[in-house]
Amino acid sequence: MREATLLDALILGVVEGLTEFLPVSSTGHLILAGDLLGMESDRFNVFYVAIQTGAMLAVLWEYRARFLKVDLALWRNLAMAFTPAVALGLAFGAYIKAYLFKPVPVALAFIFGGLVILWLERAPRAARIDSVDSMSALDALKVGLAQCFALIPGTSRSGATIIGGMLFGLSRRAATEFSFFLAVPTLIAAGAYDLWSHRDLFSAADLPLFSVGGAAAFASAFLVIRWLVRYVATHDFRPFAWYRIAFGLVVLATAWLGWVDWTVG
Repeated sequence: MREATLLDALILGVVEGLTEFLPVSSTGHLILAGDLLGMESDRFNVFYVAIQTGAMLAVLWEYRARFLKVDLALWRNLAMAFTPAVALGLAFGAYIKAYLFKPVPVALAFIFGGLVILWLERAPRAARIDSVDSMSALDALKVGLAQCFALIPGTSRSGATIIGGMLFGLSRRAATEFSFFLAVPTLIAAGAYDLWSHRDLFSAADLPLFSVGGAAAFASAFLVIRWLVRYVATHDFRPFAWYRIAFGLVVLATAWLGWVDWTVG
């Protein structure tokens, strides 16, 4: 295993930003990219979580007017949606990182998640909530419960919240925007908790890596957020489902054939 370079941080930051808000799993892509770069360790598992803060800042900037406005209903709903993942993350986070932060489990989650998206897009449904402003606390809690599935790397936090929101009656646009908003407390908490819990693994010399990775995540996530809002107005999520399935199958096939030395333990 080698030491990370600023180029590694830049690559991983771009990967994070491009995938955080798409239903394809940013953590899964980071684990796979990091494995290919020879950066699979506890240090880099924390780095993957920490640079998500850059993507979160892109949400804050894009929706700064909304967040600066005092909207107690929105903050109540975010608190309701945020709580379940916090509770389960604290209870099972260490076990998940020990056994599931590996390329092959991630590939399996990619495939399963893709199949779920295809099923959802075929299932008849009618949206009863067209705007985030129309969500009740119970609606938010349901989305929060769906977000808990994203604790499994490869599932996708945005995918779980968007698909969960649509299953519970949100329109595609409302589910997508609430997923953006929910990223703020979720990514802040995850990044801060991981950095604090593993602070002994890092020093001031690592600051440039975090800065480059976070900045790259911010820039690429900002572009994705604007694009995705326009995309969901006229498209469904089937292309992402097929991408997930194809990508997962490629990882499994290359591992089985020995073409890529994926780390599996």
